[in-house]
Amino acid sequence: MEERTDRNRIIIRTSILGILANVLLAAFKAVIGITAHSIAIVMDAVNNLSDAASSVITIVGTRLAGKQADRKHPFGYGRIEYLSAMVISMIVLYAGITAFVESVKKIIRPDTPDYSAVSLIIVGAALVVKIVLGTYVKGVGKKVNSDSLVNSGEDAKLDSVISASTLIAAAIFLAFGVSVEAWLGAVIGLVIVKSGFEMLGETVSKILGERADAKLVRDIKETIRSFPEVRGAYDLVLHNYGPDAYNGSVHVEVPDTLTADDLDRLIRKVERQVYKKHNVILTGVGVYSFNTKDPQAAEIRDKVARIVTADQHVLQMHGFYLDREEKLMRFDMVVSFDAKDRAQVYRDVCAKVQEAFPDYTVLAAMDIDFSEVD
Repeated sequence: MEERTDRNRIIIRTSILGILANVLLAAFKAVIGITAHSIAIVMDAVNNLSDAASSVITIVGTRLAGKQADRKHPFGYGRIEYLSAMVISMIVLYAGITAFVESVKKIIRPDTPDYSAVSLIIVGAALVVKIVLGTYVKGVGKKVNSDSLVNSGEDAKLDSVISASTLIAAAIFLAFGVSVEAWLGAVIGLVIVKSGFEMLGETVSKILGERADAKLVRDIKETIRSFPEVRGAYDLVLHNYGPDAYNGSVHVEVPDTLTADDLDRLIRKVERQVYKKHNVILTGVGVYSFNTKDPQAAEIRDKVARIVTADQHVLQMHGFYLDREEKLMRFDMVVSFDAKDRAQVYRDVCAKVQEAFPDYTVLAAMDIDFSEVD
């Protein structure tokens, strides 16, 4: 909880810095752009205001995301950060479209710019400020895992490209008397639109639900397997409720000799350790048992595993248990998303196992590769 509070404080402090810098830059550029009849500088000022608005949205989103869980939203409000990042992406899109449209208007009805040494010096200084600010904000965003800050920083760095294009256009005009700033503005507008779409796509993908980070998955499984009673950890499913906020479930493979009391104590220890080390809440821990009383069960398991994993689209077999008295075998197989027809792969594999063991009832479950399979 304390780490979460520190993270929010860092995000808000960085956003306030961005607001102050962008408002000052927008004011200077607006005055210069109007005085010099420069559409590029005016559009640059508008982009600074959009950056300031992005920082305001980041602050509001962070505040709302920090609300405590309640009856209506028992998993908290962390996903609001993704929504604020999406809004910022849309602001970037709007700024890019606006810059492009206004530049096209100036291409059709051009104005002769009137650059002064003071205006170019200020634009040059603003360029340096935007590069430094954008790099800093994006760096902080990556450090605290804030998509809103990352998007704001990327937006600021794009604005520095606009400022650079303004200086290039001024240099060309002063040297050759040819005004190209409207054309450069149109190109930069398209670049910003492309970046806005990419930001939006990344954020929407996270809202839809992406596969968990492979390293986090491996680390959690390693923690679970560190308990001597656990032979394997499978089917780890992580649900993201905001940056670094996960709830999940997992299956553990344990000996068939453990009692209900043994399992209860083991599961509670696993849940505590995973939360302590990885800040992940395990809301469910299922159990697979493996044979310890029947020596031939291991031999049969190995034969079944060879049959199952012989198919290139089967990534893993686990949870195998053999009941020789009931003539029953059960196991799970993880079928790859690369398979053209996952259901057909499942049926074919089951048929091959049934053919090899006609006296047994085969109960196989088709698992989804929710996380990194190892």
